[in-house]
Amino acid sequence: MDYQPPAEQAAPPWRVFDMAPTLVLGIGNILLKDEGVGVHVVQALHNAETPPGVELYDGGTFGIDLIDTIAGRKRVIVVDAVQADKPPATVLRFTDKELRIADCGLRIETEAPGRAGGFYPHACVGLDPQFAIRNSQSLSLHQVGLLETLLMARQLGCAPEEVVIFGIVPKDMSPGLELSEEVAAVVPKVVELVLAELRR
Repeated sequence: MDYQPPAEQAAPPWRVFDMAPTLVLGIGNILLKDEGVGVHVVQALHNAETPPGVELYDGGTFGIDLIDTIAGRKRVIVVDAVQADKPPATVLRFTDKELRIADCGLRIETEAPGRAGGFYPHACVGLDPQFAIRNSQSLSLHQVGLLETLLMARQLGCAPEEVVIFGIVPKDMSPGLELSEEVAAVVPKVVELVLAELRR
């Protein structure tokens, strides 16, 4: 039988993702106790009633690999452990507009009382500098990969329209699967804060 070449096919189209407009992204390493609090919060949210159009996602420690996950979203809510000059289990809220990464470092800037502020020598990207630093707390996202992901998304023109970050100050980041007692106790509070943000 003579060989019959396959029929010519059109080039495959770009993948179209049927993504929810809002993403709740838990980040962290669950093998290091409180560092995995973001993942624990997202797991708890699976047992809550979230509004339509919301996806819950365990981002683990994927970092820059999350760009496809956040690209094109209307809103992304990130839950992560942060280092801050605050007592363990303190919950902080800030937005991407309060992030400014200049040529020599990252600033988390805010004018609001009780919000986080500080300077961090990482990466480079220009964001809105309108916020004034009101304190010098040494807060930093332990997942610098998140910042790299937001930077790359902006450069590619697919950044989320809005990013809200809930940061929880850890007490214990030694090896282990369980959260510290203090941080575990605030997980329900963070769940309620995220739900309130989703209903906003």
